[in-house]
Amino acid sequence: MIEAKNIHKFYDDLHVLKGVDLHIIKSEIVSIVGASGAGKTTLLQIIGTLDTFDEDKGSLQINNTKIARLKRKELAKFRNENLGFIFQFHQLLPEFTALENICIPAFIKGVSKSEAEKRAKELLTFLGLSHRETHKPNELSGGEQQRVAVARALINNPSIILADEPSGNLDTESAENLHNLFFKLRDEFGQTFVIVTHNEELAEMADRKLTMQDGKIIK
Repeated sequence: MIEAKNIHKFYDDLHVLKGVDLHIIKSEIVSIVGASGAGKTTLLQIIGTLDTFDEDKGSLQINNTKIARLKRKELAKFRNENLGFIFQFHQLLPEFTALENICIPAFIKGVSKSEAEKRAKELLTFLGLSHRETHKPNELSGGEQQRVAVARALINNPSIILADEPSGNLDTESAENLHNLFFKLRDEFGQTFVIVTHNEELAEMADRKLTMQDGKIIK
């Protein structure tokens, strides 16, 4: 599913990732924890093909595809079809409704408007938000906004969901509901989750917890 070997990342003279090895299997929920600056988000962005790594030293393979071999357009297509992203700040577009926000990745993929909206409405129903499809982000609670972001991440049926502090901006109850939702999604749809978090409760719920320190996975 995900196999990263000897991943190094430099920002000029700053050595951020120092030989990270990572193997994640299908339908596994893996949490990544560690102090700020340990390299968690950088690693997640590399797994998500949003950032590059030192290809002379390491390799990254996702769903049996060697990422370094993909050209720019191929990489964008691969990302759109295989990966879903959930961020701490939901990143919803304020001028669009919940339904429209969810449909955007499907439109990028080339799915028809009717098919995309049908799938988006199914996801809104699954997430208990069918009554909110015409509401814009500023009309939704924090928990509702994040569930819309989850639906957007799911619209193209990606095999892997990458989440960066997904509950960091939520109150305790909303965070707990979101955490339980991840496991429900895994059980219903078989997705693999990689979650960077400072939330110890979520980290401990995962099938496996990885701890990063100074650019390396230490346990």
